[in-house]
Amino acid sequence: MDLRLFKLYKIPILLALSCVAFYFSFAYGLERADFFKLIGLYGALCFLSFKLVSMLKTDLRLLIGLAVIFRLAFILALPNLSQDYFRFIWDGRLIASGWNPYQYIPEELIGFENFKIPQATELIVGMGSLSAGHFSNYPPLNQLIFAVAGYFSSSSIMGSVIIFRIFIILADIGTLIFGRRLLRSIGLPEHRIFWYILNPFIIIEMTGNLHFESVMDFLLVLSVYLLHKGKWFWSAVTLGMSVSVKLLPLMFLPLFFRYFISDKERLNFKNLIAYYLIVLSTIILSFAPFYSYEVFSNFMASVGLWFGKFEFNASIYYIVRWIGFQVKGFNIIETAGKILPIFTVLIILGLTFFRKYKNTKQLLTNMLFAVTAYLLLSTTVHPWYLAIPLLLSLFTEMRYVIIWSVVVMLSYYAYCNTEYNESMWLVALEYILVVGFLGRELFKKVEN
Repeated sequence: MDLRLFKLYKIPILLALSCVAFYFSFAYGLERADFFKLIGLYGALCFLSFKLVSMLKTDLRLLIGLAVIFRLAFILALPNLSQDYFRFIWDGRLIASGWNPYQYIPEELIGFENFKIPQATELIVGMGSLSAGHFSNYPPLNQLIFAVAGYFSSSSIMGSVIIFRIFIILADIGTLIFGRRLLRSIGLPEHRIFWYILNPFIIIEMTGNLHFESVMDFLLVLSVYLLHKGKWFWSAVTLGMSVSVKLLPLMFLPLFFRYFISDKERLNFKNLIAYYLIVLSTIILSFAPFYSYEVFSNFMASVGLWFGKFEFNASIYYIVRWIGFQVKGFNIIETAGKILPIFTVLIILGLTFFRKYKNTKQLLTNMLFAVTAYLLLSTTVHPWYLAIPLLLSLFTEMRYVIIWSVVVMLSYYAYCNTEYNESMWLVALEYILVVGFLGRELFKKVEN
């Protein structure tokens, strides 16, 4: 390497090498129960990565190279913060063997006399009793990715993990390409995309722990980019595909109403109706190969569990739960899990009819507020749920989600004890910081 070049990039090179070392330590030398090591590594990675983005924001090629290198550090590592990948492999092998993953509960299916898939017992044990005792709740396009791994790696868990990683890394590259284009199109600095692409949260939770929010995010940003360019038909198709990876983008459909009718030159009410129909048709077509009334019932019951049974790293819900214990004397999650989503819907409707939609940036800002309301009112907020608001925040002036992506890892404290008890002090600290930064940014917006 040229000596002058080394001197010029000496500090970034040292920072990048440190990141690689920390990512390797995270991938191959960390157990989920070791909370203090996890937080130490993650904190160091956040500091170094954000420093790299700030220093190299005019050298996008170098940042792209680092994004790929950091992800490749995980290529031969099994996920160490999540066991969900066992269920992904299970569902994929079911499809590859001709079974419908929505039709059977794993711990029941394994007892069938004619049922045989490689490593079935290992996968059941790996996914845990909670997953093994319920129907699959992963939408069809996600299942297609599982099926590819099931077909090409029918007897190797590591082989399946590598295939999943390839899909996720390719999705991140797609987000990088179309995220940059969208930023440029709406007049924002292109380097902002690296607050997502080089964010340790995204690299660890998506590439490292195989959460497919990366694929959902890629299809979502592609959809918004196509809509911004006036290609609303293909925007609707890709939005439907995004929903078919994860259901979350469904909440954004009402927000397109004002966006369409506010630009009568390119978009109008007729096109809006067509847009909705195409999105819904795409979703329905993706479910068609699996469909039966029984399958629909199983899938909806599995999705409903997240609202009425599970609780993790919540904010407003935990306050409601505490009040419920004081008044009722028991956990009111079943009631709260039905009422809180109503407030989410009301907020989204408020954003739909009482906010401005003159341009794509305003649409993206309202989408960010919608998903933020959803998460603040949810009973369960796993760290990887922040992928979508983090991406949306890049196209706005709001930065509170970047703070959230740092402090959300405090939620892993729950796994350092055998009872999986959360620290309410750490949960409180997380949300005080997030809501504090959000309030500060909103106050500044009002002032300006």
